[in-house]
Amino acid sequence: MIGFAFIAVGCNNNTYSKLRDQEDKLIANYISRNNLVILDEEPAIDHVWGAKEYYKVKGYDNFYFHLISRGDSVNIDPVTQDTTSLKIVANDLIIMRYKRYELTENSDTLDYWTTLEQAYPVEFHYYNTSECECVAWHLAVGLMKYPNSQCEIIVPSKLGFSEEQSSVTPYGYILKIKVKP
Repeated sequence: MIGFAFIAVGCNNNTYSKLRDQEDKLIANYISRNNLVILDEEPAIDHVWGAKEYYKVKGYDNFYFHLISRGDSVNIDPVTQDTTSLKIVANDLIIMRYKRYELTENSDTLDYWTTLEQAYPVEFHYYNTSECECVAWHLAVGLMKYPNSQCEIIVPSKLGFSEEQSSVTPYGYILKIKVKP
């Protein structure tokens, strides 16, 4: 008679698929708990955003964008009164301050909003993910469109930094940007 021994080796119920399901639920709970209004279409440029209106960005699972302040869309020459667009384009140097918060109740916040928290702001070239790997930040800059804008985003892990991707942790961010000339 031959005996077989079955040994459970390192069984972990937290497969990537299960972690992603938990992440989806966490984001949905955050939206529900905060009574956010989800827009399926990107609002027009002159849309006045309600305090709880978030655009669910098409083509990206669980990436939500809320514009707080549009920023400066044109520069007016004081002498000629000619206007030039200040729309952000690829490779512009973005100067960013941010707050990052967890989507759980009573969450922790990481604050890089002023020089008291962080002496120097984050700098990266727009659309250069080798300098800033967080795809969501690049998407947010594109949706903000102009310097001196401010927004709030909900970022699923797969659009975040590598640490967030590996831990499958979504975050919320409040971002404010400038463009370095």
